[in-house]
Amino acid sequence: MSVQAREHPASARRPRLFAKLTEPSLAGMARRKAAMGYLFILPTVLGIVIFTAGPVLASFGLSFFEWNVIDSPKWVGLQNYDHFVHDSRALNSFVTTGKFVLLAVTLQIFLSLLLAIGVQATRSKILRYFFRAAFFLPLLTSAASIAIVLAYMFHQDFGVINYYLGKIGIAHIPWLNSSGWALITIVLTYVWQQIGFTFIIFLGGLAGIPADVQDAADLDGATGWRRMWDITIPMLSPTLLFAAVIGVIGALQVFAEPFVMTNGGPGDATRTVVMVMYESAFSFLQIGYGSAIAVVLFVAILVVTAIQFRLSRSWVFYQ
Repeated sequence: MSVQAREHPASARRPRLFAKLTEPSLAGMARRKAAMGYLFILPTVLGIVIFTAGPVLASFGLSFFEWNVIDSPKWVGLQNYDHFVHDSRALNSFVTTGKFVLLAVTLQIFLSLLLAIGVQATRSKILRYFFRAAFFLPLLTSAASIAIVLAYMFHQDFGVINYYLGKIGIAHIPWLNSSGWALITIVLTYVWQQIGFTFIIFLGGLAGIPADVQDAADLDGATGWRRMWDITIPMLSPTLLFAAVIGVIGALQVFAEPFVMTNGGPGDATRTVVMVMYESAFSFLQIGYGSAIAVVLFVAILVVTAIQFRLSRSWVFYQ
């Protein structure tokens, strides 16, 4: 017992001594790893601060000034926001943008989901790779380039679309010259380019549906629309929410397609919020007023996104 009593204190001190020796080295290694992680994300953080947060704060500040770039800024307080409230053209642009968002996002999500389900069901790997590349390719092309090409294709007299519609007995449609058709044409152009992004998102979501859930659906005899409505849509609901949020944010900022194809016309039928903001700031040199419109649009995007997340509680299913 005396030998054990003499040996026990020394053996008890060894783990504590080892812990004291290793603790500083482990802490230093953790600090080095953290520092390395911060260095890797530093370019992204700087990019967000300089090119996103900075312009947002600058726009908010400029919205309280009257500035034409040439003269010094003049403080006007809330005058630019009061001007916006009484500017029928700016308010109408929000209505037009709302219609565009409703049509474009709904059509984009519906078509991309159908395409993703069809491609996912294709057994040939070569065809799947081909369709993925084909549907995603327009997204790599600039919106202005696509708008120029499709403006020629939708031309009322010389466009290839009306040419082939005439072959089957359909009269020429004034795609870009009618206030009723112009917004639809802009929607089709926008969706044609953006559908590849949502398509790829849905492909990833479909691939993430557990195989045992699909096997259980097969055993229960769920096929066709029943399987899609009861199994695919609920399991894909987080992806649907993401696609809807990103789609609405992007559609609220549409600019290139209406600017290139119709310049906001006929009349103001396709004049969006960003177009009015651009014209106010850079055509009429009303930088303060253009900044005020940008702030209102920013707040509108935040509000719409918050509403989407609030409503998602009743229909989004998380595994």
